[in-house]
Amino acid sequence: MLNIKDLHASIGEKEILKGINLQVKPGEIHAIMGPNGSGKSTLSSVLAGRDTYTVTSGEIEFEGKNILELSPEERSIAGIFLGFQYPIEIPGVTNVNFMRTAVNEHRKAKGLEPLNAAAFLKIMREKMEVVEMNPSFSSRGVNVGFSGGEKKRNEIFQMAMLEPKLAILDETDSGLDVDALRIVATGVNKLKRPDNATIVITHYQRLLDYIVPDIVHILYNGQIIKTAGKELALEVEKRGYDWLING
Repeated sequence: MLNIKDLHASIGEKEILKGINLQVKPGEIHAIMGPNGSGKSTLSSVLAGRDTYTVTSGEIEFEGKNILELSPEERSIAGIFLGFQYPIEIPGVTNVNFMRTAVNEHRKAKGLEPLNAAAFLKIMREKMEVVEMNPSFSSRGVNVGFSGGEKKRNEIFQMAMLEPKLAILDETDSGLDVDALRIVATGVNKLKRPDNATIVITHYQRLLDYIVPDIVHILYNGQIIKTAGKELALEVEKRGYDWLING
């Protein structure tokens, strides 16, 4: 599904990613861990197509196609979803209007008819239940006045509505209490299918108690320095990153 080969990326004159190699297959959950400044959020932003970063060399193939020349909107249509570490607020745009526009743009790109209001609202209510979201949130501005946990829950709801092939969750656990973490993680687990995949970017093992990864990667100084099974996250929890960095 996703094949990254020797990816290098910079912001300004500073190189952040220094040769990333990563393969993600359908049905897999990958966790990317690492200390602050290691390049985790840069990797997620580059995959989503944010123009803050410049890819200087390497390849990103998604379902066999080079996506480096695609805009963020085109990557979204192709099936890539990015859950932000700090979801933005969009005053004046309600959740229902935002999501209906997004869903129908995806349908239009695939040659499908737009959903009418009744059909859309039925699906929206079903997806809200996945993340235990109060239906009243549909009429509120996107993330406006939401708590940190509500913003993250809203992102998983958006993911549920768009049904991406590849979801990239950038520190979704940041700032969440235990209950919010459980709800968000349960939503992610309910959305897992044999034909989709998830990349979970996190500092801490606690999220991986709820979203169990198939493969764990440690990213440091712009490179993946170790890859193993879920036991690697437990080892990092016990010993920190120093044993990998200095070992």
